[in-house]
Amino acid sequence: MENIFQKINELSEKYRGYTAANLSNLVKIKSLSMHEREVQIELKRQMEEAGFDEVFIDGMGNVIGRIGHGKKILGVDGHMDTVDLGAAQNWSFDPLGGVIQDGFVHGRGSVDQKGGPAAFVTSGRILKELGFDKDITVYFTGSVIEEDCDGLCWKYIIEEDRIRPDMVIITEPTNLNLYRGQRGRMEMEVHFYGRSSHGSAPERGINAIYMASGVALGIEKLNERLAVDDFLGKGSVTITEIISGSPSLCAVSDYARLHLDRRLTAGETKETAVREIEWLIKGLNAKVELLNFSGTAYTGLEYGMEKYYPTWMMPEEHEAVQKGIKAFRNLFGRKPVVDKWTFSTNGIMTCGTYGIPTIGFGPGNEVLAHAPDEKVPVSDLVAASAFYAACAYVVAG
Repeated sequence: MENIFQKINELSEKYRGYTAANLSNLVKIKSLSMHEREVQIELKRQMEEAGFDEVFIDGMGNVIGRIGHGKKILGVDGHMDTVDLGAAQNWSFDPLGGVIQDGFVHGRGSVDQKGGPAAFVTSGRILKELGFDKDITVYFTGSVIEEDCDGLCWKYIIEEDRIRPDMVIITEPTNLNLYRGQRGRMEMEVHFYGRSSHGSAPERGINAIYMASGVALGIEKLNERLAVDDFLGKGSVTITEIISGSPSLCAVSDYARLHLDRRLTAGETKETAVREIEWLIKGLNAKVELLNFSGTAYTGLEYGMEKYYPTWMMPEEHEAVQKGIKAFRNLFGRKPVVDKWTFSTNGIMTCGTYGIPTIGFGPGNEVLAHAPDEKVPVSDLVAASAFYAACAYVVAG
């Protein structure tokens, strides 16, 4: 099989300009969550041009390209929606220009996360050119709505499309390292109910802001004592918003709300996280609420889920991780750095919820995700397109 890996490297380099141009075309199309239609049409066109066996857009708007028809199923995922552009003055180039210059493709989404899909389009072309005929089906998924609700797309793919891979590769940026996990996250709100009174006599009322403020200080202390995992790091909790209400600005506040961003390390779950906050509000007229997401895809489909995104972590000795290491070593002659994401990915659904072995490998540095002057090295795209093709051979056995 060594000769195959040499050919894969040669072809990924041969298609360097092709991959960069495809990414440039994707970057030029603005594609916020639930507004991905145009970029999905372009991705579908690219997959068809590359010779995929089948390409379709599902009911949620995910573009799914298939190569092969074997029993074993490999999923290779990259989301096509991006965050917005932010302040124009923070960019030194057009964020939707897709300029290819100085060895980089420039623009919003080049790193997070259109670079992965542009690379896997080339992987598909490489597999077809090599006559890939192993007993495996590879689904390459250009998924939607990840920025607003990570994992929602894969909930639909598994439950509605009835595609359940035996292994998944997430193509979010890893700086060409191999990732095997991430902290989970969840969104909670804490509601406080007071009683209003005239502002001239606050002692007659119960101020919901004071209740919330006291609990806020408790949350700050809670963050300091949350669990730590040697690999994933520390759990965290922070308040990202405080809202209050009263009959007027001359009245004691009778309502307040805290919005919490909770990051979950190994061993932490939504149940343990909720209990921690319930303990802090004990004795108060207050409640904790775990939030839900509901959105309308560009296809018109309404779909949603709980805003709980479970922690996931693959042991380094797991077969899926070892296959990723083998593919990397056969291509590049060395073992990859094995690490984790600091942010959340669709792996919360594939592995965290459904238990499907999942690894990560993607072009670009995650520090540029959501940042101005986002750009990805073309050399990363070349390496990634080789890696996904190589993994198809290694996973097929």
